[in-house]
Amino acid sequence: MKLLLILFVCTLFSVNAKCQTINIVAAQNDKSLLSSVEDVLVLKEPEFDFGKIPQGKPVTHIFEIVNNSKDSLKIGNVQASCGCTTPEWERDKVQGPGEKSYITVGYNAASEGPFSKYITIQYNGTLNKQLMIKGDVWKTPISSAPENKDLKNLDN
Repeated sequence: MKLLLILFVCTLFSVNAKCQTINIVAAQNDKSLLSSVEDVLVLKEPEFDFGKIPQGKPVTHIFEIVNNSKDSLKIGNVQASCGCTTPEWERDKVQGPGEKSYITVGYNAASEGPFSKYITIQYNGTLNKQLMIKGDVWKTPISSAPENKDLKNLDN
């Protein structure tokens, strides 16, 4: 009786281990399919650093997008994480395989200090990718130069 119970438990463990192996292989296959879907839209650079920029001076950067698939690519929407960041793109363009398009991202440097902003690209229905811009806004002086109080003495 004990021998039958031991054989039953060993068989149960063997079957369970085999099922886990099958699940791992299936998960790896799904990941490879998912990564091939994500590679439809290829970003030349997913992130751009403006470095130090003066406060009150808007800046822009152009991101290049390549269709890396055998099917067409349609950008449905490009949305920034806040109102200080404005994306522009060709809204009705359908990219063929290997074609390039561009997204121009503007940043209004109104607030002083470091920033990082995300831009989400929605394409081919339900797929998404993110761009990021970052930098550091330094406070500009109130006037271009300090007032010269001795200027009045020069007239005499």
